[in-house]
Amino acid sequence: MEYLTLAPVASFIFAITIGCTLLAFSNEELYGKMMLHPYSVYRRSNVYTLITSGLIHKDWMHLFFNMFSFYFFAFDLEVTIGHWQFAVLYITSLILSDLPSVVKHKNDFWYNSLGASGAISAVIFSSILYFPMAGMTIMILPIPMPAIVFGILYMVYCNYASRYSRDNINHDAHLFGALCGVFITIILNPKVVPIFVQQITMAIQSHLH
Repeated sequence: MEYLTLAPVASFIFAITIGCTLLAFSNEELYGKMMLHPYSVYRRSNVYTLITSGLIHKDWMHLFFNMFSFYFFAFDLEVTIGHWQFAVLYITSLILSDLPSVVKHKNDFWYNSLGASGAISAVIFSSILYFPMAGMTIMILPIPMPAIVFGILYMVYCNYASRYSRDNINHDAHLFGALCGVFITIILNPKVVPIFVQQITMAIQSHLH
């Protein structure tokens, strides 16, 4: 209940994403209709899939990874930046991060993609702007690290996956979502830049002394 009060937008997105994914797992027709189909979107058909594709996931592991990342960053971020600001960040990044894939695969009729990766990347990198030195641990590498280091490793993985993966997960959206997260956050609150620089500077100075 505390999350509902402090971060209602993140709570709603968290719940509806899990709910839609589980529903799509048991309904193949719905699953197909919600996936992003760049060939159609480029021709101004099924444009709604720019949003619905972010509500479903390929499998349980894909869902768990994205929702774990969302849980780790989104609720605190909404408390920090505000409710409508968080909604703007998430929805805008969800849509914009898919557009490069639409252009890239505009003539590939058999290509589909899905996942909330772009929007979640935006959340992660928006949070990193505010809390670059926040400590965190990821499951596959149980070593505490600053959030900014996690962000760098995350982008390295995304670049690799975008080049070599052969699944329906939109790995390209990770990179563009991260960029959206940074730029939209700065537009919403330009003061975050000196805050970010100050925290990095203080961290470096503390390690030198």
